[in-house]
Formats: sequence, C-alpha cells, structure tokens
Amino acid sequence: MKNRSVSSDRSNVVKLPLEEGIRLQKQGDFAAARESFEQVLQTYRARRDRSGIANALFWLGVNHYRTGNYPEAIANARGGLAIARELQDRRLEGKLLGHLANAYRHLEEYDRAIAAQKQGLALLQRNNDTNGQIAAYNNLGLAYKARGDCEQAIECQKQSLILAREVGDRHVEAQILKNLGNACYALGNYTDTIEYYEQRLEIARQLDDQRGQLQILRNLSNACLTIGDYDRAIAYSQQRLERARRLGDTRAQEQSLACLGTACDTMGDSSRAIDYYEQSLALARSSGNRRIEEQTLRSLRIACQALGDYGKMMTYQQPPEESV
Repeated sequence: MKNRSVSSDRSNVVKLPLEEGIRLQKQGDFAAARESFEQVLQTYRARRDRSGIANALFWLGVNHYRTGNYPEAIANARGGLAIARELQDRRLEGKLLGHLANAYRHLEEYDRAIAAQKQGLALLQRNNDTNGQIAAYNNLGLAYKARGDCEQAIECQKQSLILAREVGDRHVEAQILKNLGNACYALGNYTDTIEYYEQRLEIARQLDDQRGQLQILRNLSNACLTIGDYDRAIAYSQQRLERARRLGDTRAQEQSLACLGTACDTMGDSSRAIDYYEQSLALARSSGNRRIEEQTLRSLRIACQALGDYGKMMTYQQPPEESV
C-alpha cells in the first residue's frame, strides 16, 4: 500500500504541471505554458519515462508552433515521433506527424508537409480516430493549396467536411467551409466559392459569431464583385457595414464602404459611390488613417470625373504632407 501511494504521488507531480501547461496555453500564456512543459520534460527524462517524454515533447512542439517557432516545433515533433514509433504508440505518432506537417507547411516545405500528413492520416484511419482525421484531411488540404494544387486541396477538405458533419462539430465545420471557399476561389470556381461561404455564414449566424460574420461577409462581397454580381456584393457589404458599426470596428466599416463605393462605381452609379466614399473619408480622417484617406480621395476624384463634376473633383485633392 505504501509503495502504491508513493507511485501515485510521483505521478501527480508530473501530471499536474502538464495539465497546468495545457491550461495556460489555452489561455494564451505561451511563455508560462512552455516553462511548465519544459519542467515536465525534465522530470520525465529523470525518470526515464519514454512515454512521458514523447507526450511532453508533443506539447512543447505545439507551444513552439503556436508562437511561430517552426524549426523548434519540428525538432520537438521529431524527437517525440522517434519515441512514439519505438513504443508503437500509433495514436501519438499520428498526432506528432500532423504537427510536423503543419510546421513544414509554414516553412513552405510543402512536399515534406504532404508526406508527413499522409502518414499521420493513415495511422488515424487505422485507429478510427475521427476527430484526428478531420484535422488531418483539412491540414492536408491546406498543404496542397499552399503548393498550388487546389483541386487536391478541395477533395481533402470535402472529406474533412463529411466527417465534421458526422460528429456534429459546427465550429470545425465552419472553418472547413471557409477553407473550401478559399480553395475554390483560388481555383477560379466562384460559384462553389459563394456556396461554401454562404454555408459558413449561416453557421456563424447560428453560433452568433459576430467576428466570423464580418470576415465571411467580406469574402462573399469580394467573390460577388469578381463575377460581376454587383447587387449581391452591395447587399453583403451593407450587412457587413451594419455589423461593423454595431461592433465599433472602424477598419471593417472602411472596407465595407470601399467595397460599396467600388460596386456602385462599376455599375455606373457614381453619385451613390461618392456618398459611400465620403463616409469612408470621414472615418479615415477621424481615425488618422492617411493611407485609406489617400485611397479614398483618389476614388472620389475618379467618381467625380465620371459625373463630369470637375469643380467637386478639385475639392478632393491629396492631403498636405505633414511637417516634421
């Protein structure tokens, strides 16, 4: 009984810092989380606990990945991967391969990313790990898209979408729909792009994801502008403008007003375009955004020229240079 108690205490000494690191990481305190993971790794190494070392390296690698230190993330993933294979821990091996692949993708080593992700996916399939497969298919799609193979990307993300819908994970489904829309846009398939974005928008509304709605409404506006569907582009931009105003998001308001002005300009409704541009100009000046101010002034001069109102056009000259 005494030995069992001591063993349990030692287990808790190691387990709690790891859990604490995961908690801190979820809160965004990556430096404190990394310190916790390194402490756990040292403890496992002192005990020569190979499984513990592999798990600690996994979480340490995730930490470096989340903070953009991809070479260190790769080093940790490789170290953990060697141990996971030695122990024949296929589930951990699959997870490590996934993180290794993502780090390779960010370093633009796309062939290595795809190879690692495929290996991880095969392991996850053999272990019937549905959630793992959802992530693997989606990330494999991102690697293909980054390499310029959008058709393969779409096929992978479609598989990910099917599985996400099977498990009923609406947040993950929304992310995959966004990635599918982006891949279709890159491929020039704007009809499917809009369809996926609209499905993503519906989920964002159901989840009351205001920020998600702002993002996807912008994507929808841009896609509709690309295919010349100006009425829909205007409708989506107006929705985005209303939400941006409620949230007090000045940048989203400026973007929405610019899109509205562009759509109206393209349709030949220069008077309406000027109204939107003037609202954008007022925002840019109130926020001190000189770049947006200059862009908007150019748009206003073009719109006034289209109307033949050269007197008004002269009032929209470039702002004076600021003295040093």
